[in-house]
Amino acid sequence: MAASYAGHVDISGLRRSYEQGELDEAGTGDAPLALFERWFADARGLGHIEANAMALATVDADNRPSVRTVLMKGFDADGIVFYTNYTSRKGRELDANPHAAVLFHWAQQERQVRIEGAVEKVSEAESDDYYDVRPLDSRIGAWASPQSEVIPNRAVLVTNAAKAAAEHGLRPPRPAWWGGYRLVPTEWEFWQGRKSRLHDRLRYRLVDGRWVRDRLAP
Repeated sequence: MAASYAGHVDISGLRRSYEQGELDEAGTGDAPLALFERWFADARGLGHIEANAMALATVDADNRPSVRTVLMKGFDADGIVFYTNYTSRKGRELDANPHAAVLFHWAQQERQVRIEGAVEKVSEAESDDYYDVRPLDSRIGAWASPQSEVIPNRAVLVTNAAKAAAEHGLRPPRPAWWGGYRLVPTEWEFWQGRKSRLHDRLRYRLVDGRWVRDRLAP
């Protein structure tokens, strides 16, 4: 058991040996999207809780970073899609600096994927299509929450939700302030934990319209 004293918890002994897999150039291919699709399918197949959860890092106009976990709601050759309130902190930061990085961490397989690139809003039609398939309480929630704003108590949210439900019924329209973003990758990095901390790291960079793969030291 870790020792605890004077407010300090000693966690220096917390470690594990990563031995679940390996990542070599022969099995990765020339396009990062295909490898990501395989790894994501593996994570879902192992029953990861929300395998689509990703840490999203943004930077504000004063170059101060922030990070939070969001859910990927789609991916294809055009990029990685997620949805949020456009007036939230992340939305304001993306307005000021439309670039971001995301991180997927699939601990059971000892894998990580980092993706960096520019961010753009998806079309209104795409946002409408996704909003319409969300559960009703989630659609009402988009109306009820002034995301990232200070509120006096939880009762405000409950009251807002009741008002929105009464006003819009079973078919609330998508709020104008809520919709999707697409991260358009310019760089991917695939990380596979290995024994002795000699991890595998393969990076793909977009150079003159084609992906260039490099191996990075761990």
